[in-house]
Amino acid sequence: MLAARASAARNASRIARNFATVVDTAGVKVAAVDNGQPTSAVTFLIKAGSRYETKPGVAHALKNFAFKSTAKRSALGTVRESELYGGVLSSSLSREHLALTAEFLRGDEPFFVDLISSFITSGKYLRHEYDEYVVPVVEAESQAASSDSATLAVEAAHALAFRSGLGSSIFASPHHAITTEEIKSYASSVFSKGNIAVVGTGIDQSTLAKLVEKSLASAASSVAPATSPSSYFGGETRIQSHGGLQTVFIGFGTTGPADPALSVLSAYLSPQPSVKWSQGLSPISTSIPAGTSVQTVLLPYSDATLFGLLVQGSTAQGVKEAATVATKALKESAGVKGDELQTAIAKAKFSAASALDGREGIVNTLAAKIFSGSETSIESTILALDKVDAAAFSKVVSSIVKGKPTYVAVGDIHALPFSDEIGL
Repeated sequence: MLAARASAARNASRIARNFATVVDTAGVKVAAVDNGQPTSAVTFLIKAGSRYETKPGVAHALKNFAFKSTAKRSALGTVRESELYGGVLSSSLSREHLALTAEFLRGDEPFFVDLISSFITSGKYLRHEYDEYVVPVVEAESQAASSDSATLAVEAAHALAFRSGLGSSIFASPHHAITTEEIKSYASSVFSKGNIAVVGTGIDQSTLAKLVEKSLASAASSVAPATSPSSYFGGETRIQSHGGLQTVFIGFGTTGPADPALSVLSAYLSPQPSVKWSQGLSPISTSIPAGTSVQTVLLPYSDATLFGLLVQGSTAQGVKEAATVATKALKESAGVKGDELQTAIAKAKFSAASALDGREGIVNTLAAKIFSGSETSIESTILALDKVDAAAFSKVVSSIVKGKPTYVAVGDIHALPFSDEIGL
């Protein structure tokens, strides 16, 4: 056992060293980790999420304009050349970042770094591509989001919790009226060097830095768009929905940097067991009725955090019972200490470390830190979690539950409970 622990510590230390340095390359932050995997990936992170958009839905439209025609290649040329190299291209959008990613075989990084950079520096935003390719995808994604009760609840929760900024939806309205000129204008305001960070996996950092410096030489150096500091408000809303699971979201928000104690709280309440087919030790899992589920939701942002419990089930009565159990467990968790607290801390540390096993987890971990210049190693995260004691944990839990809750009910709103009916 001691040997295994020592090995795990060495692995964590190796990962930490790989993540310890973020270099500034001609105004662009670059970070890379190479664990010897046979493939590589590069993600360009741009502070162009929905909180920065100049018009509702324009960030969503820009995300779907990725990899279309540029001054160097047509959209068809991009697809054909990428397939010739065997690469995979993707784009994603969060409330804070637009991520443009290329995955490819080792050695092909010059082509793919150039391909992504060309969209940033010389995207054409052609009208026919917008009408034929972008609009249908935007509408399909928005429709899929509005049809999923969990997504609908989380989107509504953000609007209640933060109103503007982080409250802006990452999905365009189905009846949006966005023009190519508005998308192009938004792109020109966010595609500036100080607003971009590049994260690579399976690639040497110095190699990536040189490629980024060359490919983004013509990128603008303008001031990035500003956004007001986030404020937490909270509130309650009910959304009639048919065909999906009955859903309730119980949330609380904080402003400022994410508190490590919230990660411990999420680990403590999570019904996800450590052993398959077991109920686990969560105070929630043993008490909720059959046919219902409770999922902890922890969404940290650069200047705020939304913590919540997503309750879903086939019947409104079952959801009401499960939501009541979840609310009670949340309020009572302020008194957790001793072995229960240490178990939760261990689970939180494992979750933080295991997030670095995959590329998506690496990018998500770095995205929250790379722009702020904070320590990017897993060691810093582990150390912060180790510092959470009973007093600090109790203080954070008591603080959030005393605030105004964010409560969303999606489904049969005539049968789903109101917030006061579940103990909020």
